[in-house]
Amino acid sequence: MENQMTESRQRMTSLEIAEVTGKPHNDVMKAIRKMEPAWVRICEGKFSLTSRMVQQPNGGTRKVPCYSLTKTECLYVATKFNDEARAKLVLRWEELEHERIARQEKMSDLEIVCRALMIQKRQIEEKDKLIGELQPKAEYVDNVLDSIDCMTMTQVAKGEGMTVHELTNLLLQKGIIYCQSGCYMLYAKYADKGLAAYRTHSHRDLFGSMRTNIYLVWTERGRKFIHEIIDHDVLSPLIRGGSKAGIF
Repeated sequence: MENQMTESRQRMTSLEIAEVTGKPHNDVMKAIRKMEPAWVRICEGKFSLTSRMVQQPNGGTRKVPCYSLTKTECLYVATKFNDEARAKLVLRWEELEHERIARQEKMSDLEIVCRALMIQKRQIEEKDKLIGELQPKAEYVDNVLDSIDCMTMTQVAKGEGMTVHELTNLLLQKGIIYCQSGCYMLYAKYADKGLAAYRTHSHRDLFGSMRTNIYLVWTERGRKFIHEIIDHDVLSPLIRGGSKAGIF
């Protein structure tokens, strides 16, 4: 039987309590009614009484009154159950908590994918707009700087003679990228300059669930931008009264 949910908390009906503990539903209802007065005196509120449609052996359905309890209310009622029934109920709530966390993680992954795809869409739109406004560029610039081929952070770092850890820390310190849910993303200031794109990688975790990871890759324009940043850091102590031209 599927547990009932609200926006703020997870709930379990007396029908499910009966199913989990192996007790007749009427006995569970009686136990709840018996314990309700004490709960009202302490919490100043009654248990939520509702109903559910239940499948009948003959194939039909019947509306059955039942209680809908929060985890706290449910475990309070379980204090009157025997040890075995109470243990089954505690384990069921633990399963529900794991399921809730898994759903949240899945939604978080989907939100990251959608956000990354929206940013990439805006990048493409801005790029198309610039192409329409600017004069035709040299063939080398078209084929190299705006190449759709992208490099990973590791490849860019290797080309600059750095480790990926060193390059990542530099870009974080410069306020160019930030980390969100394990994914590095460009700050808004740089997101529409065609410096990078996002790629997705799908795989199954140890429990067999499908996971989707997002990772940042750099265009040739982005690699050139990073090279300018590194040059700027190296030369800035030697430069007085001027700055290098670039995006930042």
